[in-house]
Amino acid sequence: MATKRSAKAPLDCHERALRLLAVRPRSRRELGSRLRLAGFEAGEISSELDRLEEAGLIDDEAFARELADHHMKVRGSGRRAVVGALASKGVSRETIEETLAGLEGDESERALEVARDRARRLTSLRPEVAYGRLVSFLARRGYDGGTSREAARVALDLDGRHA
Repeated sequence: MATKRSAKAPLDCHERALRLLAVRPRSRRELGSRLRLAGFEAGEISSELDRLEEAGLIDDEAFARELADHHMKVRGSGRRAVVGALASKGVSRETIEETLAGLEGDESERALEVARDRARRLTSLRPEVAYGRLVSFLARRGYDGGTSREAARVALDLDGRHA
């Protein structure tokens, strides 16, 4: 005979916040939004976010640096894509600008590295098709048009046939 299980007691705001942070780091705004969706009151959320910030568990600047670094180095993303990723996670415009100003590396060099890696997969295509696909790929990664076209031209060794 199966016994009836009692319902779990709902988590308080602090426990819910800690569980969300255990999954992955979050910005202050993102965590506040998730807590609001969970039904907690604005005052309770605000004091909890202040408490977590004082404890060092929420740090938008460190969060932004780590996320931007991941997008640039691991995903090969351009500046525009990094800005979008940070904004979507609730990072303030000011923090985004400070983060990007502090990052090292030339965007055109990063685009060329990404383009060379991707170009290896396009060798069976006609040069103009490979060029178009590579430019589109780089644009989706957040590189501007000029940077995408130049990186694709160099990576495919087109010697100025396309511009």
